[in-house]
Amino acid sequence: MAGFVFAPPPPVSIAIDGRAERFAVRRIFCVGRNYAEHAREMGHDPAAEPPFFFTKPADAVVESGAQIPYPLATTDLHHEAELVVAIGRAGVAVPPAEALALVFGYTAGNDLTRRDLQAAAKAARRPWDMAKGFDQSAVIGAIRQGAEVPQGRIRCSVGRRVTQDAALSEMIWPVPDIIAHLSRLVALAPGDLIMTGTPAGVGPIARGQTCTVEIDGLSPASVTVN
Repeated sequence: MAGFVFAPPPPVSIAIDGRAERFAVRRIFCVGRNYAEHAREMGHDPAAEPPFFFTKPADAVVESGAQIPYPLATTDLHHEAELVVAIGRAGVAVPPAEALALVFGYTAGNDLTRRDLQAAAKAARRPWDMAKGFDQSAVIGAIRQGAEVPQGRIRCSVGRRVTQDAALSEMIWPVPDIIAHLSRLVALAPGDLIMTGTPAGVGPIARGQTCTVEIDGLSPASVTVN
């Protein structure tokens, strides 16, 4: 068997609450504009379109508690608090009523965004890749195993200031519908993560600040930007 011209990168993984084993990350899918107030604050009609998706590379994952450098090529780094679904079973074209059978568990996440690059891409009608899929742009907490969708609230704080606070029930597209829709676009597989969208209140993180995403009943996703 042929070898490699250089060593393959180490696998990307996330902690699982209460278990020594870790969750190996395969792909990261992100839902855009899944809370009505956030869609409006970004200048869009929340009732106008079905869910749409963008991606981040698996090696963008940052575990909770990490310190990261302020990203390259931006002066406007934003937080986006999100419920993250961890997929544990394969599925294609799964109906919503069967979608939760694919779920391994849930956690809190932060879809870090270079907002100035995103604004420029939107103005030029170009893809968001460099605004969303940059190094260390997916802050992910430890996964709580279980298929039942979390209830309660999602919050984000920068330092001691709460910037986002909403009910998970305010999602335009609930978790089973998101999974079902995405499974008609790609074959979902164990290790996939789905970041399910952010509520209103997205805003900047400055150098030296700690940003923490909390969801009732789940481990937080916290990061310090230096």
